Amino acid sequence: MSPVRPIQLSEIRDAQGRIGGTILRTPLVRLQLGPGFPDIRLKLENLQPINAYKLRGAANAVAMLPDSERKRGVWTISAGNAGQGVGYAARQAGVPSTVVVVENAPEAKIARMRALGAKLILVPYEVAWKALDEGAYPGAEGTFIHPFDDDNFIAGHGTLGLEILEDVPNTAAVIASIGGGGLITGVASAIKALKPDTKIFGVEPETAAPAALSFQKGSPQVFENWKASFVDGAGGQSMFPRMWERMKGLVDDYFVVTLEETKKAMRLLAEKARVIAEGAGAMPVAAALAGKAGPGPIVAIISGGNIDLKKFCELIAC
Repeated sequence: MSPVRPIQLSEIRDAQGRIGGTILRTPLVRLQLGPGFPDIRLKLENLQPINAYKLRGAANAVAMLPDSERKRGVWTISAGNAGQGVGYAARQAGVPSTVVVVENAPEAKIARMRALGAKLILVPYEVAWKALDEGAYPGAEGTFIHPFDDDNFIAGHGTLGLEILEDVPNTAAVIASIGGGGLITGVASAIKALKPDTKIFGVEPETAAPAALSFQKGSPQVFENWKASFVDGAGGQSMFPRMWERMKGLVDDYFVVTLEETKKAMRLLAEKARVIAEGAGAMPVAAALAGKAGPGPIVAIISGGNIDLKKFCELIAC
C-alpha cells in the first residue's frame, strides 16, 4: 500500500465535482429539543441512495480507478454499507462487484447488496477483519477497494465536511462514529483545512472502542473485550496502525457511549425528527446529548439508516 499521507483539500473539492451526479447533497437540519439541550444539527446521510454515507467514498474510489483496473471488476469487505456503496458505484460503471460480508450483517443490508448485483461471500467477523488487514480473500476477484484505508475513498467522505461548513459556517463541533476511521478522517481533513478551530470528535460503542483506547494509550490498540452488538456499522476489534496515523493529528477526542444511550438516541431521532438511524448513525446524537461536545452548534453525522425494521422497532420500544 502507498505510504500514509494527508488528504488535501484540493482532492476533496475535486471529489465533490466528480461524485455530484451520483450522491445526494444531504440536508442538515436542527434537532428540535427545546431549552436546556445542546444545539444539535443532523447531517442526514441516511438519505443517500444506499441510505448511508459510504456511497461518497465508493463513488470517488471507483471513478478514480484506471480503466484497466475497473474493467476487472471490484471487490471490498463490509458489514453492509461499504458493500452497498461499492456495489452501487460498480453498477453505474457497468462492472461486476464482489463483497466479502460479515455473516451477521443485517438482512436489510444483505438484501440491498444482492439487489445491486454484487456477488456476496459471507464470513465470520474475525475473518473479515483479518482480510481487511491482508487486502485479500479467496474467491474475491478484481481490484480491491479498501472500505476505509484508501486515499480516494477518504477524499469522497471529505465532501461531507465541505457541505457541513457551507450550511453551518459557525459549526463548533462535529461528531462522527468510528468503524475503520475513513469517515472521520475525510470529514476532519476538510474541516480542519477550512476552519481549524472546529472540534472533531469520534464516537464508539462501549462494546467495541479501540479508537478511544488508542487515544488513551497514545498508540494503536486491540480492544480485548470486543463484543458484537446491534451497532454493526461502528466499533472494531482493533485500531489499524495506518488509520491511527491518519486520525491522530485530526481528531480532538474520542467518546464512548453505552448501548442503552444509543437506543435512546435512536428512539429520540424517530420521535423528534422522524429519522430512522441505525446504531452507528445514532451514536453521535447520544454523545451530543450526554454533553460531551459542548453547547454547539454540534453537527451529528447520521451516517446510515440501514437496519431491519423489525429490529429497529424492538430496539426503540419503551
